[in-house]
Amino acid sequence: MSVELRRNGLHLTGTPLSLDAKRKSPLSFVSHAHADHIARHERTIATAATLRLMAHRLGTVHAPLAVPYGRPFALGPLTLELLPAGHVLGSAQIRVTREDGKRIVYTGDISLAPSLTAEPAQVAECDVLVIESTFGHPRYVFPPREEVLGQVESWVRRHLERGAVPVLLAYALGKSQEAMKYLADRGFPLVAHPSIYEVTKLYGELGVPIEPLRRYEGRVEPGEVLFFPPHLHRGGALAPLWPRATAVLTGWAVDGAGATRRYGADVAFPLSDHADCPSLVRYAKATGARDVITLHGFAEELAEVLRGHGLDARALGAPRQLSLL
Repeated sequence: MSVELRRNGLHLTGTPLSLDAKRKSPLSFVSHAHADHIARHERTIATAATLRLMAHRLGTVHAPLAVPYGRPFALGPLTLELLPAGHVLGSAQIRVTREDGKRIVYTGDISLAPSLTAEPAQVAECDVLVIESTFGHPRYVFPPREEVLGQVESWVRRHLERGAVPVLLAYALGKSQEAMKYLADRGFPLVAHPSIYEVTKLYGELGVPIEPLRRYEGRVEPGEVLFFPPHLHRGGALAPLWPRATAVLTGWAVDGAGATRRYGADVAFPLSDHADCPSLVRYAKATGARDVITLHGFAEELAEVLRGHGLDARALGAPRQLSLL
């Protein structure tokens, strides 16, 4: 069995299983419901939460197989098991065990930081690890999440006190809910763009309520904090809100002023739902894998760092095949 990077994503050769395929596939594991990881597959393996969030984004999910964490099941001669990834609500890693006992893990996007709104990641022991490398460059070292959220809270309070509308730019799924939960628990009333509001209400139905929350319909009441998608705020949608201050929540904030310019924000806070480089290294070592395949993002850089820690690591870049085991 080998892992092959095809145009539509990863595939385990010799099996019917794709991993986070980007286009319709006969059978795909979906690690989480971010847009770049989902498609209308003929059959989908995912957690119940991911399937629910997928349905919200894509409509009906055909032939879904909702799999609880930590409950192995058979796919032909293979045994499959989903484990929490800590990225967003319902995110999962998958461990594939062959008949001879050899274990392969694909992490999908993963975060090891404690989260208010996602299940804590679990180390998936394995022989071969395929790990996402979004922030795999050594320069990406994130401050503790609680520290960053405290900075966000201070920024919000400061602008509310001067009578400005604090606008937090964050992706509709995952990062918004993390920051919203933190602020809501501290008594801030929240208002959110419809795309964020609808996902947050789904979080509530899935056991992670976030209140008080109101749907944004063009106005912000005194004392409210507005959450807005980063890609929509440049078109003048926020022009009626004045005075206002905007902050973007992104791991790319580590890059400094470049992140604020990229998103057109006043300030950027390094809040990420991905693991930073040191966390990826710790995770790879903790799995006990003797072979590590890095994927996407800074895959080459992470593989080099891992080799420096004594691991047999290589990057899977352009569509090609690497043998496993």
